[in-house]
Amino acid sequence: MKVLLDTNALLMPVQFGIDLYDELQALFGDFEPVTLEEVVGELSGLSRGRGRDATAARVGLAMARRSTVVPSGSSADRVDDRVIEYARREGCTVVTNDRELRNALLREGVDVVSMRRARTLELLRG
Repeated sequence: MKVLLDTNALLMPVQFGIDLYDELQALFGDFEPVTLEEVVGELSGLSRGRGRDATAARVGLAMARRSTVVPSGSSADRVDDRVIEYARREGCTVVTNDRELRNALLREGVDVVSMRRARTLELLRG
């Protein structure tokens, strides 16, 4: 099963102290983590700063390297739109804690993994 990690998901370990890969394994067992090149680009830009957000982005980049990094194959302007298009086309579940993206994915019939409460993920069916 392909599980697409968005920028927000890759920031969760530092922001919320969640062990993302362990939580996903608990939900799915075996899964294939996938990250879009555009997400890696966002994290790279964020990592150049200072402070907690930059630290979270650097951790997110390291986590992205543990996944398969792929081009979105989309010409949409926003990365969120590229995430939606890729998830629909490839039939993958998306991990995000971004409320706007989560709701858009669910409207499109895409399953979403999001935080339920501190350090716990839940699967929402699209």
